[in-house]
Amino acid sequence: MTAPKAFALLGPTAGGKTGLALQIAEHLPVEIISLDSALVYRGMDIGTAKPTAAERAAVPHHLIDIISPLEAYSAADFVRDCVRLAHEISARGKLPLIVGGTMMYFHALTEGLNTLPEADPAVRAALQAEKAAHGLAHLYRRLQAADPATAERLKPADSQRIERALEVFILTGKPLSSHFAEQQTHTLPLDLHTIALIPENRALLHAQIGKRFATMLEQGFLKEVERLQTEYPALTADMPSMRCVGYRQAWDYLAGACGYQEFIEKGTAATRQLAKRQLTWLRKTPINKVIDPYGSGGNMLQTALTEARQHFGGTA
Repeated sequence: MTAPKAFALLGPTAGGKTGLALQIAEHLPVEIISLDSALVYRGMDIGTAKPTAAERAAVPHHLIDIISPLEAYSAADFVRDCVRLAHEISARGKLPLIVGGTMMYFHALTEGLNTLPEADPAVRAALQAEKAAHGLAHLYRRLQAADPATAERLKPADSQRIERALEVFILTGKPLSSHFAEQQTHTLPLDLHTIALIPENRALLHAQIGKRFATMLEQGFLKEVERLQTEYPALTADMPSMRCVGYRQAWDYLAGACGYQEFIEKGTAATRQLAKRQLTWLRKTPINKVIDPYGSGGNMLQTALTEARQHFGGTA
C-alpha cells in the first residue's frame, strides 16, 4: 500500500499552530488530525485550548474528544489512528494536515515505537546485589557475552547503562542492540512534509503563554475542573488526563494545597516548562521548514501554503 502524503505543522504550546492551521484550511482542502495528547479527552475544553465548535465546523478535525478523562491513550494508539485517518482523508480527495505539539507521538510516528520494557524493580535489585557481590567488571563481562555490540559501545565503568542493557536482555531474551536495530528499520507510514513554528524570541512565547492562561481562567477553567470532578467521581489527580498541564495545578488549588496566586504562577510555569521540552524535541527532529511565528514579517501563511502545495503537487 502506498504511503499517503501528509503535511505536519508542529510547534510549542501557545505558539500559533491552531490559528495557522485554520488559515491553511481556508486555502486548501485539508482535514486536521490532532497531534495533541490533551485534546483526546472529552470535557477538557478550556484548559487544553481546544478548537471551538465553530472552528471544528469550518474544517473537519480528528482525534479530538475520543475518550473520557478516565481512560488512557498511548503513542501506539495515535500512530494506528493517524495512519488510518491519513489513508481515509486521502481517499476522500482531501489533504491530511497533522497539527500539534505532542512530540512523543510524532517521534513514534516517524521513528517507530520504543519496544523496550519498563524498568523492573526485582531485576534491578538482583543486578545490584550481583554487582555488590562480584563487582561491576563481572556485570560487564556478562554483557559482553549476552550483547557484545552494546558492551563495545559502553564504557566498562558505565554502571547505569550496563545494568539497563542486562535488564533488557533478561526481560526480553533479546540484546539491546537488536531492539535498536529493529527501530532503525522502521518504515515511515506516511509521505510526510514537516514545518515547525519555532520562536527565536522565547520571551514573546512566554508572554503569550501567560496571556493564554489568564484567558482560560476568565473562560471558567476552574469551573471546568470542578465539573469534571463531579461528572467523573472516579477521577484522580494521578490519571493521565489530570497530569495535563494546568489541570494538575488546578486540582491542587481546588484541594486547598495552594493559594490562587500560587496556582496561577505554578500553572504558567508548568506551561513554560512544557514549551521548553517541546522545543528541545523539535531541535532534534528532522524538519523540512522552520518558521519563526513572531519574525516572519506576516509571510507565515504564504510560506506554509507554498510548502504544502509543493508537497501535495496537483492535489493542492
